[in-house]
Amino acid sequence: MKPRRKIIPYNPKLKEYARRLRNNSTKSEIILWKYLKGKQMMGYDFHRQKPLDNYIVDFFCHELMLAIEIDGYTHLLEEVQVKDEKKEKRLYELGITVLRIQDNMVFNDIENVLRGIEVYISEFESTHPHLR
Repeated sequence: MKPRRKIIPYNPKLKEYARRLRNNSTKSEIILWKYLKGKQMMGYDFHRQKPLDNYIVDFFCHELMLAIEIDGYTHLLEEVQVKDEKKEKRLYELGITVLRIQDNMVFNDIENVLRGIEVYISEFESTHPHLR
């Protein structure tokens, strides 16, 4: 029997902002979404611009407790890195793993990006056999 799904609280004020982000996706998000939507990634259901706690993650799979963040050039700025670390720490406290992917990897080497996500999922499945 599968364990009950953990409920992750979120700030309802983020709902409309998340919708705007979905409607104004970056090119790298659009590219990766083509491979994640419709349970194409090893049968797992991913969501775009998902509010979690007081944050919004680019992609999220509840079953895997996995957030995927695509980092563009702004993530090289120190103040953005501080925010990213705070966000990642909080998500970790909620039991969520964060995979960070550079947007140039999505543009130039999507095969390895997808392979990295698949490796993460395979390792997750091997340590959580009750999921499958």
